[in-house]
Amino acid sequence: MQVIKDTKIGKATKIKIFSFGKPHMRTFHTTWFAFFLCFFGWFGIAPLMPIIREEFALTKAQIGNIVICSVSITIFARLLIGWLCDKFGPRITYTFILLIGSLPVMLVGLSNSYETFMLFRLAIGIIGASFVITQFHTSMMFAPNVVGTANATTAGWGNMGGGATQIIMPMIFAGFVGLGFVETSAWRLAMVVPGVMLFLMGLAYYFVTTDTPEGNVTDLKKNDPEFRMKAAEAKGAFWKALKDIRVWMLFLIYGACFGIEITIDNIAAIYYFDKFKLNLETAGLIAGLFGMMNIFARTLGGYFGDKAGIRYGLKGRVLFLAFALFMEGIALILFSQMTVLPIAIASMLFFSLFVKMSEGATYSVVPFINKKAIGTVSGIVGAGGNVGAVLAGFLLKEETLTYSDALFIIGCVVIAVSFTSFLVKFSKAHEAEAQSEMDASLGNIAVAEGELQPVLVSVK
Repeated sequence: MQVIKDTKIGKATKIKIFSFGKPHMRTFHTTWFAFFLCFFGWFGIAPLMPIIREEFALTKAQIGNIVICSVSITIFARLLIGWLCDKFGPRITYTFILLIGSLPVMLVGLSNSYETFMLFRLAIGIIGASFVITQFHTSMMFAPNVVGTANATTAGWGNMGGGATQIIMPMIFAGFVGLGFVETSAWRLAMVVPGVMLFLMGLAYYFVTTDTPEGNVTDLKKNDPEFRMKAAEAKGAFWKALKDIRVWMLFLIYGACFGIEITIDNIAAIYYFDKFKLNLETAGLIAGLFGMMNIFARTLGGYFGDKAGIRYGLKGRVLFLAFALFMEGIALILFSQMTVLPIAIASMLFFSLFVKMSEGATYSVVPFINKKAIGTVSGIVGAGGNVGAVLAGFLLKEETLTYSDALFIIGCVVIAVSFTSFLVKFSKAHEAEAQSEMDASLGNIAVAEGELQPVLVSVK
């Protein structure tokens, strides 16, 4: 008996963390690390803000404007990037954004005033759109039973760059000071480091990844009639996605979780520096703990979202999302009221757990909204995160409010937004289709564990 295997490679039904095999796990590891570097460059300037504030004599309102600029352009970039992923594929799109985005990161040291610094901070925000490509790419590579976990892990490990930069950038800065550079030169030179890493990653991404398990979009459009037909259908799906209320509810929800995370990434170091009278390195280390929770917290959100989906269907994914977001709001209110440093750190970590779980849970739902326009839906929802950060930024820049007061208000808003999760509904037909795909994914696991091929074309 001769077994002829199907040459078509499907989506992975398991995540093998210690594997770097093509195409699934190589893409998995490449995309999360690319996103990690993007986050590292995006927020590399945040832990150095006490030094920059002194050099440019920045007011609280001006710092608020800089925070807003750092996340506002990402709104438009994420909307565009989602469409580019659907049209050109994630490989070329990621390469483009890494190469272009590296330039303002390396060149931010040329700024010599509040105005020029704000313009560079605005330009750096473009690399925040890399999140959409990361989620799109893993959605293309992994099956429904693990796609939430895959999305959450690649995004979470990437977001970890926001924590790593809080710890590492002050060390790089201190290293340049130790070499004899004055502080006003040291922070400028420190920013060249993440810029160069982003540029090199852009080159690497092009050569080590493929758009889909079957190959690159450009090749598939030429050689695969079925793929060309799906690409044509996606054009109509783009407009359908824009009219779907569920997309905009997830837009709002993601603003209440990821928007708050990047707000904290921007202000955490200066918050601890001012409120608890710490030095730059200690404030950066504590702020870094918030971001480093991404090593597991966001993955938990995707994992529990997948488990709820396996047991209760798409409705289960949404119910878990509502719970995680509600708990995030409660935790943020508690953190905002802490005045003792150890308790403040503990409550920050409690809040960090749920804000990241909420993000993971959101993107355990996103791939099921409109499968013909995953990039567009991912882009719109991702842009919601930055809208949330912009709105939070306007609140934080108010001179009449302390950061603690602003965070208390934001926590109350998050609780209110958690109830909008119940507006993300799926039809019986949609639930049945998702269940069928889930059963197929779980069936593939059972076959694989029995050491049989999951797909057989013919037996002779």
